[in-house]
Amino acid sequence: MEKFLYIALFAPLIASLISAIFAFFKPLRIIGYFNSLLIFISMLCSFYLFSYIYENNFAVEIVLFDWIVIGNLDLAFSFILDHISAVMLLVVTIVSTMVHFYSIWYMSEDIGFNRFFSYLSLFVFSMLVLILADNFAVLFIGWEGVGVCSYLLIGFYYKKRKASASANEAFIVNRIGDMGLMIAMFLIYWNIGSLNFDIVFKTISYLDNSTTLLIGIFLFIGAMGKSAQFPLHTWLANAMEGPTPVSALIHAATMVTAGVYLIIRCNEIYLLIPNLGLIIAYLGSFVAIFAASMALVNNDLKRIIAYSTLSQLGYMFVAAGIGAYSIALFHLFTHAFFKSALFLGAGNVMHATNGNLDIRKMGNLYPKMKLTALIMIISSLALSGIFPLAGFFSKDKILESVYSQNYLILYTTLLITAFLTAFYSFRLIMRVFFVKANYEETNSSIHDAKKLALISISPLLFLAIVSGWFEKSFEEFTTRVLPTFTINLNYEVVWLLILIASFISIFGILLATFKYKKEERKEKEVGFLQNILLKEYYIPKIYKEVLVKPYYRFSKFINIYIETKLIDNTIDKIAYFAYDLGAKLRPIQSGNLSTSLRLMVFGLLVALIFIIVLLVY
Repeated sequence: MEKFLYIALFAPLIASLISAIFAFFKPLRIIGYFNSLLIFISMLCSFYLFSYIYENNFAVEIVLFDWIVIGNLDLAFSFILDHISAVMLLVVTIVSTMVHFYSIWYMSEDIGFNRFFSYLSLFVFSMLVLILADNFAVLFIGWEGVGVCSYLLIGFYYKKRKASASANEAFIVNRIGDMGLMIAMFLIYWNIGSLNFDIVFKTISYLDNSTTLLIGIFLFIGAMGKSAQFPLHTWLANAMEGPTPVSALIHAATMVTAGVYLIIRCNEIYLLIPNLGLIIAYLGSFVAIFAASMALVNNDLKRIIAYSTLSQLGYMFVAAGIGAYSIALFHLFTHAFFKSALFLGAGNVMHATNGNLDIRKMGNLYPKMKLTALIMIISSLALSGIFPLAGFFSKDKILESVYSQNYLILYTTLLITAFLTAFYSFRLIMRVFFVKANYEETNSSIHDAKKLALISISPLLFLAIVSGWFEKSFEEFTTRVLPTFTINLNYEVVWLLILIASFISIFGILLATFKYKKEERKEKEVGFLQNILLKEYYIPKIYKEVLVKPYYRFSKFINIYIETKLIDNTIDKIAYFAYDLGAKLRPIQSGNLSTSLRLMVFGLLVALIFIIVLLVY
């Protein structure tokens, strides 16, 4: 069993290193197939590992080597395979495999083809280290690795100023969250003396409430950065500057799910601080409706889907916040498949329209891209929570959980979000595939993606349909290590909640369908509310004015007056003084014997005077 875990973990790293050797060579298609094959092998091992945990029902700890042994700190570079990491392992490797195969087609004409696959495989390896980690230190290595890889992939087209700026933003904002995680780790070690999960979770209950609360807060700040929760959310939409397969991987199975995973993994800490959990839930509900509202008016194909990810992450944090950790993990599980399929479908559209992202300049693509349209429609229905697709089971389970605990504000917010989700999802579908065409004649040769791309998406689409059907077995499997969350509702109420949620979503779909079916393409004046939503509630502008510009001015002041005028000038003056003194003393080294003797006598005289003064006093 151990060797299968090593293969699953290190196959992506081997793929990345070999691709890196050819990074600056001309594009080699064989590199894409080689990487994809190794990720596929990792996926097969993940299936075996999952089945092993399912059958044996106990966690397996594997120590790779002793790592840090200093004083009381004894850390091994070790991994744990339990029910949580087995699920995450399956999600990451399935989505990653399909994204890798898809990228062979999508990136085939890109000069950075080999470099792209090196980054992509390293991204997968970093995420696997994160989810398999047996202690906070190893988790932090994976955590930072994911951050670095996201920087490399978001800024893959580094010659584009916007891509470079977006990569920097993602990296910097995530460093804020990472500082929170580091502080939590310091607090844990200071108070417990260990960073190993098993020791920490067993002894955390012995700490005083204020310390436990601080640890929980700083862990959540770390999660906020990676999962782009408000106010550390601005990087997520801008991350769309990277290639579309990167967007699929970041939003479905790697970076943004890391924060949710951290909260689920640390559930034993959050169970001790339920009030903090409620704050997390309310913030999650705010993010859900906040992101959905911005998706309503946005016209960028990828950004709309990105906002939907942010909104769905809000659902996951709501479930985790109220203690329904298994349900939060279930929504993460189902969401990964329909969201990755949706992004890759968007990649097909982009590829066909020469990189166009403005849905207002599309339309009537259905006759030319029927399979892609089918992929995106089914994925959007799953996202909207329509029976019998995967999203129906996981999203409705969250709504039922919230309602059963009498959190009516949370329930109402998530219900409104469900309506908005259905509306903006089918606004996108209608504008891209069914309204009157509005693109240049140069795009008249639009056609569907190649077979490799469509075949790569097919397993994701299949899982977007059926993964929700395993709701009961998933709950039974994950609650072996996660706390059971009981939904105290009778049969009639559950069915009523299902009908309400389904009606809300169907109404949103129908409203969008009829509205945009009859929409005339005229330049309309942007209204006040629409402008606020398009400007993302002016939050990026506020950050720029309140944080970025003052920091820039402060840095400029430091650079000019402290570094240049004070430090540099002081050092320069010392250097000039030493040089001038040397120039003045240079004649002493003339080699003239009489001059040297006079200097020796003078020196001897000075030394004698110094000795006499010391003796007298």
